[in-house]
Amino acid sequence: MFISLLTQQPFLALVWLAVILMSLTVHEFAHALAAERLGDRTAEAMGRLTLNPVAHIDPVGFIPLLLLGFGWAKPVPFNPYNLEDPKWDSVKIALAGPASNLIVATLSAIAFRGLDAGGMIVAGNALGFFLILLIIINLYLLFFNIIPIHPLDGSKLLDALLTKPEHQKIRRAIAQHGPRVLLILVFLSFMTSFNVFFFISVPSEALCDLLIGGRCF
Repeated sequence: MFISLLTQQPFLALVWLAVILMSLTVHEFAHALAAERLGDRTAEAMGRLTLNPVAHIDPVGFIPLLLLGFGWAKPVPFNPYNLEDPKWDSVKIALAGPASNLIVATLSAIAFRGLDAGGMIVAGNALGFFLILLIIINLYLLFFNIIPIHPLDGSKLLDALLTKPEHQKIRRAIAQHGPRVLLILVFLSFMTSFNVFFFISVPSEALCDLLIGGRCF
């Protein structure tokens, strides 16, 4: 995605890259900050409590992100034994990432509305493109990461909720088949024109429209 955009519209490609780096960095930093506030300094000791993108980029996940538009950052480690309430504090740490994306999207929408009201946002405006992209990318990250499949953030909430003995089969089935299903969906999204991830794009775009009070696309 980045490479093809770079050959056609280099400036927009750089804007897209900046938005991706900012969004992933804030997401991972939020995990590290939540862990530190809840008593675990593992991420801080590993240099992850920072807004420096270099600390959070995983080359293995970043290269396909540039080539295909799908990838990942370095997961933020934490030690549940350092937490006062390992079960629910783990959930808080996990959901801090998606929560940060919602905050960034909301603040970007407020900025967009303010600049638009001041006449600074016009068609084809780079600033408008940057802010809209910042909103939509963060909303995509929000809805993608709350999917309750390991290693996504939503899996921590699922683990905390499904603790009874009768839930073990469900947890085992999701743990075994969930990542495979997710991988299949990713491949299908590349190989077909069907919007496989409609359950992410539809709410993301609807919320984007709501936040800016108009149409994002």
